Amino acid sequence: MSVTRNVGALCRAVVGLCALFGVLGASQAQAGSWVHGIYSGNGGTRSYQLWVPTGYQPGERLPLVVGLHGCLQNPDQFAGLARLNEKADQEKFLVLYPNQAMLANGTQCWNFMFSINQERGGLEPSVIVGMVDWVKGHYTVDERRVYVGGVSAGAVMSTILLACYSDVFTAGMVGAGAMYKAATTASGSLFAMKFGSIYSPDDRGYDAWACSGKPRRKVPVLVVHGTADDVVNPINGTQTVRQFLQTNDYGDDGANNNSVSNSPTQTYSATSPGGRKYTVRNYVTGGVLLVQQYEIEGMGHAWPGGNSAYPFADPAGPDGTTIMWDFFKQHSR
Repeated sequence: MSVTRNVGALCRAVVGLCALFGVLGASQAQAGSWVHGIYSGNGGTRSYQLWVPTGYQPGERLPLVVGLHGCLQNPDQFAGLARLNEKADQEKFLVLYPNQAMLANGTQCWNFMFSINQERGGLEPSVIVGMVDWVKGHYTVDERRVYVGGVSAGAVMSTILLACYSDVFTAGMVGAGAMYKAATTASGSLFAMKFGSIYSPDDRGYDAWACSGKPRRKVPVLVVHGTADDVVNPINGTQTVRQFLQTNDYGDDGANNNSVSNSPTQTYSATSPGGRKYTVRNYVTGGVLLVQQYEIEGMGHAWPGGNSAYPFADPAGPDGTTIMWDFFKQHSR
């Protein structure tokens, strides 16, 4: 079930009133505005924020982007860091920001490191997908264009959602994150962050495909990582690329036969207006850009081109939000 609130503290105090305001808020939400809510399901209870873009008209079918914040962040901070609402206003899409509860993790990290959250129907993934279903039930969402992207812990949760719910998410973005099941324990996650996963990306590629039921479906993924990331070793970005190439190899025709090549079809380098050099590797199969990797020279654990008023920003980098949306809008189920 979902309870939506637009009235802050009053809603928190009176759950029944929240539900009333939720129904009204969903049907009468003003363009360019926040809708706040609480979702409860079998996986637990989490709050969320939904950005309804400027010019939204009820009944208008729009894409939906799920934005997952990192540790020590909340939806407001991630939205401000990435300037994602501004992009949504320009390009006309809805943005859902699930919020990790401090009671679930004191640093507000998504608990991607525990096996209970690494499977279809897992606790936190099922809550996020339940929020997506709530948005679909109250707004006119183009189900062919539902995307997920995040930074750091939010990026790792994105890999889980892309692996286990490829029927829900059309494409995704992994920013300063790690591959699916890079580790299955808290201590293992700390090791993977520092040195890279001990597991084979090819094996995890199969596991990711299996988590969605071994579908004949490909999962386009954008991977962005800084070469100077001292929180999540950049090798994790390379492993994520390889894992999703393998997942797509299986998803292409159900077999491990290199029908999706693990060699880039195009590689080029450029420099951002802020002076950051970066390398892009494109992996195209059948004319479709399935995997794209941005490797940003000298960038630490950050969102490229982010707003410097917020932590984890690298203003000198290329515009990560534009890169993400430009990748997403190429893909429709």
